[in-house]
Amino acid sequence: MVLAVKLALAPVLLAQGVLTRARLPRLPEAEGPRQGRVGRGRALRLLVAGDSSAAGVGVAHQRDALAAPLAAQLADRLGAAVHWRLLAQTGLDTAQTLALLQAAADLRADVAVVVTGVNDVTGQVPARRALAARQALADWLRGTAGARHVAFTPLPPVHAFPGLPQPLRWVAGADAHRHNAALRGWTAGRPDVSCVDMTLPLDPSAMAADGFHPGARAYAWCAEAIARHLAAQACRFHTDDEETPA
Repeated sequence: MVLAVKLALAPVLLAQGVLTRARLPRLPEAEGPRQGRVGRGRALRLLVAGDSSAAGVGVAHQRDALAAPLAAQLADRLGAAVHWRLLAQTGLDTAQTLALLQAAADLRADVAVVVTGVNDVTGQVPARRALAARQALADWLRGTAGARHVAFTPLPPVHAFPGLPQPLRWVAGADAHRHNAALRGWTAGRPDVSCVDMTLPLDPSAMAADGFHPGARAYAWCAEAIARHLAAQACRFHTDDEETPA
């Protein structure tokens, strides 16, 4: 049904897509360090990778974005010294995120959090092809970067994004739902990959000025949800290496 609607509304959706891109403000990625160390205890290497939402678009500084608060919360929950690194760039889909990681030097991680998917939807990447890219990304992280566990965040409720007009919002939301269903089906019951159990409670006050990216409240909620999920998975990736407190 969605495909039939997309075909019928193709001229409208194309025009709305072009106008929306021109209308939405182009927000910068968050400033601040993209790696660091927080906490005390056993050493844990955390990698956060992905698109603009991983990069902190929507807030001014990384301390209000995703990676740094996630590292701090994970350190508290696990009693660990978390060495975290952020590799993310606005506009990347899942396959492009893999290319970004492959170009990084000396990339090692115990656990990786991947934030992608919205650009797969906006770029009309079919759910099956996006899932294949996630599989390739997880395989590379486990095989080359040494990650013991890879956690993927689900796509946000695109159907509720205030920055998107109707019917573009509805169609994109339906696509996002299919991508999430494929992701959850693939990760179900697997010890090496998982889909974070989270449904972002969107309201305009939690969003950035463009009505498309998270604001500070949404990032804080996401960091807490991901940290809670990773803490429940800790037996699958936590190392036994002790680290002398700095």
